[in-house]
Amino acid sequence: MPKSPEHILVIRLSAMGDVAMTVPVLRAFTKQYPLVKLTVLTRGFFMPFFKDIANVTVFPADLKGKHKGVFGLYKLSKELKALGITQVADLHNVLRTNILKTFFLGTKVVQIDKGRAEKKALVSGEIFQQLKSTHQRYADVFEALGYPVDLSQPEFPEPSPLTLKGFEFKSETWIGIAPFAAHEGKMYPLELMKEVIAEFAEDYCVILFGGGTEETQILEGISENFENVTNTAGQLKFEEELDVISNLDVMLAMDSGNGHMAAMQGVKVVTIWGVTHPYAGFAPFNQPEDYALVADRTQFPLVPTSIYGNKYPEGYEKAAASIAPQTIIEKIKAII
Repeated sequence: MPKSPEHILVIRLSAMGDVAMTVPVLRAFTKQYPLVKLTVLTRGFFMPFFKDIANVTVFPADLKGKHKGVFGLYKLSKELKALGITQVADLHNVLRTNILKTFFLGTKVVQIDKGRAEKKALVSGEIFQQLKSTHQRYADVFEALGYPVDLSQPEFPEPSPLTLKGFEFKSETWIGIAPFAAHEGKMYPLELMKEVIAEFAEDYCVILFGGGTEETQILEGISENFENVTNTAGQLKFEEELDVISNLDVMLAMDSGNGHMAAMQGVKVVTIWGVTHPYAGFAPFNQPEDYALVADRTQFPLVPTSIYGNKYPEGYEKAAASIAPQTIIEKIKAII
């Protein structure tokens, strides 16, 4: 009797940028191992990320409902086992997934090595060098399961068809700008960002991205001042936003999820880094090193002060401002 195909459970529950970073790795995996089935355990909100990847099914985790707590995770493990899981790739490696792992006794489980020691050395100033990318760390998990993944020849989906009102057709260059981040230390000052927007609004279509009530109001206020600037925040469903992003010529983002959502679709991404740094391994996928614009370390020598941008000394919240608007403008012009 022939052996059943392998069925790998891939776990990456959050955050948005980290989940988006799994996409190019899974796309490469399915191309190189088309007979292996993948089930991605993640939050239901992220399902649109995986809609176009062959052999990938998403199992939505209800972590605030029926899968909450230890008993909820036990129930989740039973539901997953019923799918015929043969191996587990834990790309998250947190307390919740460690508990889930204990319910998969007898099944091979490999967890991501997050490189915590190297990252601690990076933010402490002990070292200042490029660490392994998160994408490669994900690929290393699959290699440990017996499936080496080559990320050097990536393929991306075609841009999504444009059917949304206001985005029915594309007759000019589209520049996406996502000016927000989770922490102030990762954000480019809005007054400087407005200079960048004003430069491109004269000759190109600028599309703004963000989320939440406050960000939506700010972006709406900016877009009202320019004829060629469109705000998507609060206007589009998540999947529709991804469709628009797939049609961009370039995305300008902070060290944030928006950059990863663009990169996973093959869009060119320019990133701005304040108190964080691409050396930590979180640069968007398949982007040239010079697309990452970093804070001036002569002015802010302690950069990077943290991995996620939530810790920084007084005054360092302005680190991103050391990147001149003209530097950003010139980089984007060179790309488009």
